[in-house]
Amino acid sequence: MRLVLAALSRPLAVIVALIAILTGFALSLGQMRTDIFPEVGNPVIYVAQPFGGMTPAQMEGFLTYYYEYHFLYITGIQSVDSKSIQGAALMKLSFREGTNMQQAMAETVGYVTRARAFMPPGTVPPFITRFDPGSVAVGLLLFTSSTHTQGELQNYALNQVRPLFLSKTN
Repeated sequence: MRLVLAALSRPLAVIVALIAILTGFALSLGQMRTDIFPEVGNPVIYVAQPFGGMTPAQMEGFLTYYYEYHFLYITGIQSVDSKSIQGAALMKLSFREGTNMQQAMAETVGYVTRARAFMPPGTVPPFITRFDPGSVAVGLLLFTSSTHTQGELQNYALNQVRPLFLSKTN
């Protein structure tokens, strides 16, 4: 009650305080980021090449060497780290800050195709993925029903619910 009486006795002070609060709100709203995951600056692409039956030394000589040679021509590449294990070659391509990662991914796919021409017959295409915070799941949605089949639930999840979660960027 005293607060209301004090506010009524000093209306100019109340108006100035409200204007200050609204101005601060407007300034902070204009500078606020809208993305859940801001740019972290971790431009990395991973390439995993499986080939069953080869030792790590054979993976290095027959597969990894050709990939590393071709990856050095990708725009913005900073380093190529590889590890050959029994039946697989794992490569991490690190890029400089500010590299256009869509272009880097397209070039990586192109150079992978080119390097595969030098590999043994029967080499399957590698797995190529870009890893960043935006590619990590932030939640899990489960569907259960006693009246619908598993196929109906999957169809509903993929065609009805999933589009609701897609972000719209302009």
